Amino acid sequence: MKTTSLMIALCAFTLAGCNTPAHLTPTHCKTGDVMTQTTLYFGLSRPHGADISSTEWQSFVDKQVTPRFKAGLTVFAANGQWLGEDGKVAREQSKALLLIHPDTLQNEKDIEALRTGYKQQFQQESVMRVDEPVCVAF
Repeated sequence: MKTTSLMIALCAFTLAGCNTPAHLTPTHCKTGDVMTQTTLYFGLSRPHGADISSTEWQSFVDKQVTPRFKAGLTVFAANGQWLGEDGKVAREQSKALLLIHPDTLQNEKDIEALRTGYKQQFQQESVMRVDEPVCVAF
């Protein structure tokens, strides 16, 4: 995920719905609990050099993600695209990490640590984040 224009547009769209809908308040979530669903999108292309390998990705999950979110997580392959600063459409293999978690300060810090760590480790410009309230039952 290399360009900020797509990020800004997606964030604006996402933030427009950040108020918890009335049907997802604790008293209206009849089938479970109100939690937060966070999806992070990690690009697998480096700006210069080889793409991030499946071994490198799994190591990141094992060492950085799992210790922070031991209760569970979901990873799936994704294909991203965005409009580059040069006006051309850029495409990239990606991984999406889906987390369902309580809205706590610690979880917020852990998510931001994942984003920052990935960008630094793999020379990424950004890791897109999308949050939404969800009603969860186990």
